[in-house]
Amino acid sequence: MSKADDIARIIEQERALVFAGFSEEAAFVIGSAIRDEGVRRNLTLVVDVRLWDRALFFAALPGTTADNAEWVRRKSNSVRLFHKSTYRMVLEKTFEDRIFPPSRALDPNDFVLAGGGFPISVSGVGVIGSVTVSGLPERDDHGVVVEAIARYLGLDTGALALPPE
Repeated sequence: MSKADDIARIIEQERALVFAGFSEEAAFVIGSAIRDEGVRRNLTLVVDVRLWDRALFFAALPGTTADNAEWVRRKSNSVRLFHKSTYRMVLEKTFEDRIFPPSRALDPNDFVLAGGGFPISVSGVGVIGSVTVSGLPERDDHGVVVEAIARYLGLDTGALALPPE
């Protein structure tokens, strides 16, 4: 698939992965599913599920560091500002750097262009939070999140997944 195809698929993911409502229980189930999959596959990752006013779920698997938690925070901030997947932002960017251009006036200590942040969208409400993973290659960070949300919503994970690179 081309970059344009990947962007189109991510937009499809963002449109499909919309909740009727979102609760602390949903955050726990999705976060736990990502953590459990990480344990099962022996992955090194941090998972964070949050609404904009508070964190609802956080787990760090063996091998992660405080740096992973910082990446999660910065990715989540980017989702909050732009209301879209951070991997989509990576693919859409037209410049080399992993930070936003100076014209955006976004502090690189608080915002980053790296895959793994995905919006929590509620039907009729909009984006209210994010599910974010750090520790894997960014396409894999993104994929782990999409798979967990799709499973929670009862959607076909294979139909929504990005193909292998």
